[in-house]
Amino acid sequence: MGNSLFHGEDLTCIRGGRTVFLGLNFSLSEGEALILEGPNGSGKSSLIRMLSGLVRPKLGKILWQQQDATKEPEIVQRHIHYIGHRNAIKPVLTVLENLAYWSGKTKDDPSLDDALDHFRMLPLKHTPANLLSSGQSRRLTLSRLLASERSVWLLDEPSVGLDVASVALLENVIQTHRSKGGSVIFATHSPIHVESPSRLNLQDYSPLYNKELLAVEDDEESWV
Repeated sequence: MGNSLFHGEDLTCIRGGRTVFLGLNFSLSEGEALILEGPNGSGKSSLIRMLSGLVRPKLGKILWQQQDATKEPEIVQRHIHYIGHRNAIKPVLTVLENLAYWSGKTKDDPSLDDALDHFRMLPLKHTPANLLSSGQSRRLTLSRLLASERSVWLLDEPSVGLDVASVALLENVIQTHRSKGGSVIFATHSPIHVESPSRLNLQDYSPLYNKELLAVEDDEESWV
């Protein structure tokens, strides 16, 4: 993995006493798009949360440019931006105030207007967030990707609530990010078209769906 930017080795996730996945390996290079696949319950969201540093693996390692970040997630966190299922929006703030809050920038920073403009939210910059539709709220959340200027994006169902035109905006933003050397890992049930993606099917590492892993899980009851 000499050219790997971000990778995991033999990752095991246990939640609520159940092994979600085990022995999982992944590798992400600069400019790469990695799509997480697999049925519900196979661990796509759990893996994204693990890679963002919100949960730690029970076993295995997470490395950033060969630095072990398993117990020091801040090594990774300064380079990634995570967006989950829900829109982390403060309803009493305006669109612009929300983006400034999450990016740590001042409201007069021109990069905030640029980020909003990419997702067609600039005309609504002074609108209170509690007046936004579900699609507008999602586009505001996605605008944080451009305002944060991080090299790796971790996206869990990023197109939730988006119409076809807004999905196209997301696809264009991902393409531009990759053209500048940025990378993205995402899970989605709705098609998001990206050029030459890599794929990781979590079903291959899930005892719930892969009978061959049940024996391995039984042998490792001490994990739980």
